[in-house]
Amino acid sequence: MLSLLLLATACGFQLRGVYPLPFDSLYISLPEEAELRTLLKRAIVAGSSARVVDARQEAQATLLVLNDSQVKSILSISAAGQAQEYQLVRTFVFRVIDKSGADWVQQSPIVLRRDLTFNNNQVLAKESEEGLLWNDIQNDLVRQIMRRLAAARPPA
Repeated sequence: MLSLLLLATACGFQLRGVYPLPFDSLYISLPEEAELRTLLKRAIVAGSSARVVDARQEAQATLLVLNDSQVKSILSISAAGQAQEYQLVRTFVFRVIDKSGADWVQQSPIVLRRDLTFNNNQVLAKESEEGLLWNDIQNDLVRQIMRRLAAARPPA
């Protein structure tokens, strides 16, 4: 058991979810009631010593959301002209700046995609599956933002 533990630590194994951030405080430019803001705040507080502040003036760094869009597009249609497959796409563009406006993280796009098959005989189940896929996209988005925040470097 001990050798397995040593082998896991030697290969660089690290539990997912712990992201030491290079700044002490962060302001997130999303509305207080936004679900993404809540998830980011929870991830930051749980995985680092940084804190999320409510006023931009109190923060060492600011996460500016430049674009956040969700699109559901048709990938394929049946011979009868009905949609058979959809693609869910979330595009999130952000940057992290300090009080003087210098970049900690330059403008950074994240594009997440999931495919969804559709069947008219299973409408309720497919609507539920779509909701689960959107939640999965959002959770993946939070993890990717946290990795990019952890890789941020102070402006020179």
